[in-house]
Amino acid sequence: MIPAITAAALAGLVGSPHCIGMCGTFALACGGRASHTLAWHAGKTFTYALLGALAGAAGQSIPGPTWVATAVSTVLVVWFAAGLAGIVPEPAVRIPGLARLATRAATRGDLASRFLFGAANGLLPCGLVYATLGIAVASGDAVTGAAAMAAFGLATVPALATFGLGVRRLAANQRPWTRRALALLVLVAGLWVVFQRQAMMH
Repeated sequence: MIPAITAAALAGLVGSPHCIGMCGTFALACGGRASHTLAWHAGKTFTYALLGALAGAAGQSIPGPTWVATAVSTVLVVWFAAGLAGIVPEPAVRIPGLARLATRAATRGDLASRFLFGAANGLLPCGLVYATLGIAVASGDAVTGAAAMAAFGLATVPALATFGLGVRRLAANQRPWTRRALALLVLVAGLWVVFQRQAMMH
């Protein structure tokens, strides 16, 4: 469990500038109140944890010998990392009605709506999230997957919260080499988790 959580948290921490570029405007939409910002982060992290649990369970349910699960996990990690690097098209899962739900929640000022807004944001297409979900799949465990993705979400909080609370001088670095460096980090972390899981099985 520790390798997966560490790898996901590191991906979130190092990928924070990318997160500012992707979600910075949503953080700003929450206004300058700390309670609203924290509610938004809580909703987003909740969604990440749920996705991580589903990804971990999917990794655990791969049938066949142990090497099959290892091979599938490796392919997914490499594919997601390649998508983040821009080498292959990023997977884009579109959820009907998601934009409408997020817009409705964003126009309301109560904490429940801020939480719902964050939860909806967590479902928006994001290459870094997809790549980190590869770590959850590689863990092969729903609880570990949920903990890893929760750690990923929490690791992005400092940069996004600071940005959302008014420090607008932070700028997102969207240069290609940055995305590739992030992809390499997630690739190495994901393969490390795959190796750790395989070692435990034997």
